[in-house]
Amino acid sequence: MGARIGVVGSNMVDLITYIDRMPAAGETLAAPRFAMGHGGKGANQAVAAAKLGAEVMLVSRVGDDLFGGGTIKNFQDLGIDTRHVRAVPGTQSGVAPIFVEASGENRILIVKGANEHLLPADVDAAAEDLKGCALILLQLEIPLETVYHTIAWAAEAGIPVLLNPAPAVPELDVARILGASFLVPNQTELTILTGMPAETRDQAEAAARTLVARGIRQVLVTLGAEGALLVTAEAAEHVPSVRVTPVDTSGAGDAFIGAFAQHYVAHGDTLEAMRWGARYAADSITRPGTQMAFATRAQFRG
Repeated sequence: MGARIGVVGSNMVDLITYIDRMPAAGETLAAPRFAMGHGGKGANQAVAAAKLGAEVMLVSRVGDDLFGGGTIKNFQDLGIDTRHVRAVPGTQSGVAPIFVEASGENRILIVKGANEHLLPADVDAAAEDLKGCALILLQLEIPLETVYHTIAWAAEAGIPVLLNPAPAVPELDVARILGASFLVPNQTELTILTGMPAETRDQAEAAARTLVARGIRQVLVTLGAEGALLVTAEAAEHVPSVRVTPVDTSGAGDAFIGAFAQHYVAHGDTLEAMRWGARYAADSITRPGTQMAFATRAQFRG
């Protein structure tokens, strides 16, 4: 195992409906298949890293409903440290209805539930354990104040942070995330954060450069089938993806980040970690689901 990864983030129960097409307003369609699985951006990233052999601790909140206990057990079965994963009384677990088209493309809604109750005080309560981490992963399915607090605390503690600004919100205060070592948006999230187009690689680079100019050290843009782009003050580096036939693209970005984190804390090489993450993400979309689609280290050949 490499150094420990801390994840301060969300968990969800994925409610996945496979469809031939989205219904029009007022229309009812029969769907060919439904599945349930464990998800949520924080949980997905933690699981991807753990499946690849990293030591992972998670700070998260579940509901006190029928999903909460199963979510915690899933983490424990995967070897994730759950000492700071707790149920919030009287609260529902987060859920994510996901609609997957025949092409593999997806549309996702999230109901945050207990994730809204992950507070700065919970990070403080986990601080002694987080101090043993080589990297902390954050996303935006938890309160923004908790994200800001964690970045500020980690900066004081000298621990690098990777922020995945997903789902992107225009109210994210860039000035309060400058302590993050890595900002990892996809193209849509990059557009929301900057107000600039990011459909092409050149557009994504230009948009990312505006964030670098504001003080973000490393902007790492995931480009879907085109791989990923690293933009710093010094250079821009493109890492291609692996061409595969997609079955379900749900969770691909989380697979990339979890694999990137696992490789980065083990080897400290950003570009190689990106290449590893891009290959792992491509592998994940050849199977249905999110966490269930993530390969173990023994299964993944890289």
